Amino acid sequence: MAQTPQAKYRKDYQSPSHTITDVDLTFELQETQTTVTAISNVTQLGDQTSLKLDGESLTLKTVSVNGETWANYTETEGGLEIHALPNQFELTIVTELNPAENTALEGLYLSDGAFCTQCEAEGFRRITYFLDRPDVLAKYTTTVIADQEKFPSLLSNGNRIDQGTLKGNKHWVKWQDPHPKPSYLFALVAGDFDILRDNYKTKSGRDVQLEIYVDKGNLDRANHAMVSLINAMKWDEERFDLEYDLDIYMIVAVDFFNMGAMENKGLNVFNSKFVLANEKTATDTDYLGIEAVIGHEYFHNWTGNRVTCRDWFQLSLKEGLTVFRDQEFSSDLGSRAVNRINNVRIIRGPQFAEDASPMSHPIRPEKVIEMNNFYTLTVYEKGSEVIRMIHTLLGEEKFQKGIKLYFERHDGTAATCEDFVSAMEDASGISLKHFRLWYSQSGTPTVEVSSDFDESHSTYTLKVKQHTAPTADQAEKQALHIPFAVELYNSDGTTIDLVSNGQSVSNVLSLTESEQVFTFEGVNEKPVPSLFLEFSAPVKLEYDYDDQELSFLMVHANNEFSRWDAGQMLLAKHIKSNIERVQQNQECIVPESILAAFKGVLANKELDPALVAEMMTLPSFNEVSGWYDLIDVDAIDNVLTVFKASLANELKSELEQVYQRLEQGEYSLEHSAIGQRALRNCCLAYLARTESGQQLVEQQYQSAHNMTDTMAAMQAANSAQLSCRSGLMEDYSQKWKHDGLVMDKWFQLQGSNPDAGALKAIKETMNHEAFSMKNPNRVRSLIGAFMNTNPVNFHAKSGEGYQFAGEILRELNESNPQVASRLLDPLLKLKKYDSHRQALIRNELVTLKNMNNLAKDLYEKVTKALEE
Repeated sequence: MAQTPQAKYRKDYQSPSHTITDVDLTFELQETQTTVTAISNVTQLGDQTSLKLDGESLTLKTVSVNGETWANYTETEGGLEIHALPNQFELTIVTELNPAENTALEGLYLSDGAFCTQCEAEGFRRITYFLDRPDVLAKYTTTVIADQEKFPSLLSNGNRIDQGTLKGNKHWVKWQDPHPKPSYLFALVAGDFDILRDNYKTKSGRDVQLEIYVDKGNLDRANHAMVSLINAMKWDEERFDLEYDLDIYMIVAVDFFNMGAMENKGLNVFNSKFVLANEKTATDTDYLGIEAVIGHEYFHNWTGNRVTCRDWFQLSLKEGLTVFRDQEFSSDLGSRAVNRINNVRIIRGPQFAEDASPMSHPIRPEKVIEMNNFYTLTVYEKGSEVIRMIHTLLGEEKFQKGIKLYFERHDGTAATCEDFVSAMEDASGISLKHFRLWYSQSGTPTVEVSSDFDESHSTYTLKVKQHTAPTADQAEKQALHIPFAVELYNSDGTTIDLVSNGQSVSNVLSLTESEQVFTFEGVNEKPVPSLFLEFSAPVKLEYDYDDQELSFLMVHANNEFSRWDAGQMLLAKHIKSNIERVQQNQECIVPESILAAFKGVLANKELDPALVAEMMTLPSFNEVSGWYDLIDVDAIDNVLTVFKASLANELKSELEQVYQRLEQGEYSLEHSAIGQRALRNCCLAYLARTESGQQLVEQQYQSAHNMTDTMAAMQAANSAQLSCRSGLMEDYSQKWKHDGLVMDKWFQLQGSNPDAGALKAIKETMNHEAFSMKNPNRVRSLIGAFMNTNPVNFHAKSGEGYQFAGEILRELNESNPQVASRLLDPLLKLKKYDSHRQALIRNELVTLKNMNNLAKDLYEKVTKALEE
């Protein structure tokens, strides 16, 4: 490495020395030699007459100021500095670049023969020298020139205003975006696509043309994306009173993409995973994921584009808010309870783990080396929980007033998290002064609750303590403002009105101190409390429930989420006790209370099948490992395996009855049909571990007429290690080897295969004709699945899993550091493992750190892990 990468700090933010009001871009596209001409109107803001521009991997051809060649400049590492400039001027810069060699997939690159861009966070500097920062907002006009036969579709941001042909079989299209935007929202795509067209009439009567661009032959897999887009546009008008603001909205699906999707103004570039679907190629989970991501990127049009973030430390301003919005969209269109459960699983599993890792950071980080490393679950998912807490404290009506005020104040500007919170306060009249600490304090709070029932005075008291343990980035912690939503139940299942000091009180209590006491009057019998309803804050709850209370809540809680949560707490209680037993060389025993509770859930035909499927699903290995400071890989795996087998065999007849009862005919995306498939396939996963499991799995695979049921059979065979697994895998590969996106599901099964010989098979799979180390989706599916969902093999005491990971990371460091950085995360938690495994992981990290050309993306994480 030429020099040690330097950290940037939020406190050091400075306004730009210049601004760019308008930029006119011309791209002459060629695969290995693209020419970019950028003409910018620049205005000096302070007294600095030199202009420092960002630039990487560019060949500079010419610099002109006000039409005259300008020689007074210096090329620097990472940029261009132009000297002795006037106060206002027109700056013309011509650069050349090689899209074909851009394997990092940042800036302008080739994706399977099509030109594509990815500019967030700092990719525009790979296109031209520019003020590549989010607080410089300009109006863009873009002309794209390319071969007419090879690239008939030439796309960029805004509205198409002109087009024509040129000599040499070339053509051109000019686009103009009337809305000022930062460079990270720029997009360009050129290729030969199939196009799905539709239109949408906004609530004010404007016609918007909708276009989805997909690879040739994939048009029949774009319909769900179009339906999802129209639903998102309608929902945003109805729920948030926000209307689309251009004449056209385009989505392009590309195979080679580092992220899920990108909200570039009017031209969203998507990973094809989140666009393409039909019942033969996509599962229900895929369909729901497409709906959520289409919604997310569309909602960014206002929460991210019309109001953007001042600097990258404010990333959660747009991402946390937009994740909240896409979660609400999915909840309003589908099952609110199931969506909430899935959101909470992410927080309790990988996000809590991130909080406890060397990369722990607040949702608004204070320090960064490589911004791509902060596209994290903390910024996105925990950021969304912070927005949800504001919504909980204010209520829907006042929250919407806050959103409206936020747009009135900041439309067309680059704002901060503080700006958003201030708008919420001013619109609602509710102080969020203490609440702001969520933006600057990292880590996961633990809330300890104890209770006392005073029969003689008919009072019930909750004593509450909050504590946040020190994290890698912050030693000292303060008490947070935590919304603490509670319900109390009588023995007959009725809720008790909350009365304190003779007054009715909200069931959302405000926990603001390290220790607080809440006393409720008029409580005539000892109640069963339901705590943190709807997961009202991203905290770990410690309360000494007994089995009877949790079983009671599974039946009587008003809220479906609370029923699921009670079941999870019951499971957690006994999983923990059995891990202790296994560590003491005792037998793992699933108690009767668990079996009875699960039988009751299966027998309850009044419950939504989708909810029953969630209630029947055990916590993942990763969630369970998050309960411990020191992870016992083998003990956790042993206990979870025994629990699955015990539930399967003890509930066999009930599982078979539900499985047979829920057999479906024609495939439907109705919520009821999705829920029935989810429960039926959950039953199959258990039944695969019984004597008749192999026959059931093979029957389902052979008779399946949709990918959801096909994959459920394969996953059951994979997890239960059935002898039919290899035959099913071979059959699937022969059917789908031509389609990388569909093969990603197969690669995931290879990566997560619990068989002792899995690593050898994974290495062989890397030679499969559908696999490519250059494609992020393939890498994440196979190698990411191995590192994240195959704990026993990845953490093998031989160290071979770590060695394999190290080899892959060193290879990706050369080609795509961003993907490498995201794969690295399981190695960062080395302190959570025994000394033997720690030493093996440390060896791989040290080898990485000693590389001469270690990328910033990896350097930041590796050094933090080793320093800890």
